Amino acid sequence: MRLTAAITLEGTWWVARCLEVEVTSQGESFDEARANLAEALELYFDDAPNMALEPPIIAPVDIRVAG
Repeated sequence: MRLTAAITLEGTWWVARCLEVEVTSQGESFDEARANLAEALELYFDDAPNMALEPPIIAPVDIRVAG
């Protein structure tokens, strides 16, 4: 199964979020965060192996920021 991860640096930790399901993990490096997310997702789908997934719609959002 191929899923989509958004991985960002937050302070000193890399945070990896799956866009298809609400699963998040972290690590001290990009690769560690991605590997930890993969492990968390495997555990998540062990509980719901037949879950049907729709791909997320990725779209830009424009906002106005004061300053």
